[in-house]
Amino acid sequence: MAGYAARVRKDIDRWVEAGLIDARTGGLLADDLEAHDRRSFSFGTILAIMAALLVGAAILVFVAANWDGLPRLGRVAAIFGVIAAGYVGGALLKAADHPALGEALWLIAAAAFGGAIALIGQMYHLSGDENDAILVWCLGTIAAAAMLRSGVLTMAAVGLAVAWMVFGGVDFWRQTPVPHLFVALAAVLWGVSWWTGSAAARHLILLGLLFYAVLLMGEFDVPPVAMALAALAVVLGALCALAPAGVERAARLDGLLPVHALMAFLVAMVALQIDIEDKGAAGFALAAAVTFAGIAAAVLLFGRESRGLRWIAYTGFGAQLCLVYAVMVGSMLGTAGFFLAAGVALGLMAFLIIRIEKRLGGAGRAA
Repeated sequence: MAGYAARVRKDIDRWVEAGLIDARTGGLLADDLEAHDRRSFSFGTILAIMAALLVGAAILVFVAANWDGLPRLGRVAAIFGVIAAGYVGGALLKAADHPALGEALWLIAAAAFGGAIALIGQMYHLSGDENDAILVWCLGTIAAAAMLRSGVLTMAAVGLAVAWMVFGGVDFWRQTPVPHLFVALAAVLWGVSWWTGSAAARHLILLGLLFYAVLLMGEFDVPPVAMALAALAVVLGALCALAPAGVERAARLDGLLPVHALMAFLVAMVALQIDIEDKGAAGFALAAAVTFAGIAAAVLLFGRESRGLRWIAYTGFGAQLCLVYAVMVGSMLGTAGFFLAAGVALGLMAFLIIRIEKRLGGAGRAA
């Protein structure tokens, strides 16, 4: 939000200087933007959320300690009392125009719900996997986020869904299938994030789906999954370039969908190159060339609007150079020859980055 607010403030100043709006209107717009920005992301909000997370962690640790001093019915009543107090108290605080404190209480209630699942399973010796408990916890938090229209609870639900996928899909001790149910969870959470207005949750969903694609590469052959992911990233990038307004209306990501498309493209192409590097230099060289071309296209198409995308592109370019060195140094005249070539390449890269930054900066000022 901060980056968006800064851009709008500059636009307001430019509109006033150009005479498109008067100074009074510009001041009102700037005041409204400042008030909205502070409500959406303030230091007090951060402290409230951190306090809620600490209290929630304390509840979970308290449950894990197994309170032998209380009867079973008392334990259940206590933790469900915390859940009820959190949700009801949070609603009352939200109604009284204390949104940060209200969201914090809702987070505590969601954490207490997870503690209730663990407590009941512990007391009554219910069989089941810990990952199943996380899934139930996630579903309960999704329902609460939808009913309360809470962006913070939506983020918590996405975090639980990603944790469920990671714990279920990454298992070094036994073979487990990739949790494909995550795709359905992601679709539901995407709809809930629209309802609650949480763009941050949608960003986390896309990162979770990218990790899901990585898990698919481990379950199936890397090349088909990587090529499909790269193709999807290219299609998304093309749509963002050809119909930016329509894509933004559908995604509601503050214009940052190209960043996710570039990250997916880089992950896919790096995975593909690592998989095929021992199957012939021609295929690896072609994949590397496609990667460089994709990075250049992303910077030219979207670099002006997103400094973050440019730095991801620069980082990807450098990583690609390192990968090319690691794979192809054996076919060069020697390490010294590679260092000479890499030095020239990095010098050229630095020159191009400086020129691009100056050009984009000049275009931004001219606009």
